Amino acid sequence: MKSLCLILMTFLLSVPAPGQSAQRPGALYTPVTKFDPARDAAKDIRDALAEAAWTNRRVLLDVGGEWCIWCKRLDSLMVRDSTLSAYLAANYVAIKVNYSRENKNEEVLSRYPKIKGYPHLFVLDAEGTLLHSQDTGTLEKGKGHDPEKVMEFLKRWAP
Repeated sequence: MKSLCLILMTFLLSVPAPGQSAQRPGALYTPVTKFDPARDAAKDIRDALAEAAWTNRRVLLDVGGEWCIWCKRLDSLMVRDSTLSAYLAANYVAIKVNYSRENKNEEVLSRYPKIKGYPHLFVLDAEGTLLHSQDTGTLEKGKGHDPEKVMEFLKRWAP
């Protein structure tokens, strides 16, 4: 009888709560916060998709490079504006996808619409379906990005 109770308790403790997967896929997710030509963008996207599925968020691909002043300006806004950064973290798994002379990530980026300028944002659902392609030029104001336009964009495509 004790062994039956022990088996039953073990089973009940191993069953996930409603709406949760049995276990988190892979190791804990490590955010990709820099444009790095040495990174494997395909793997980074797979990892971000797994994290998004686990946490009920969308994936935001931020395509650009360390050479890009507008990429740096957008990054600076996202860090400096605590409302934007909190909203982004709560609703998106954001990753940097490098585009540079060293690594254009052509194979990965060929899956998405053509990019006309940098930075460029792609919003994916947790299954990897492209929901939106965003030219960030429309989010600019003066010599930077408009926090209100960026927030409007983030809210429009959040889960």
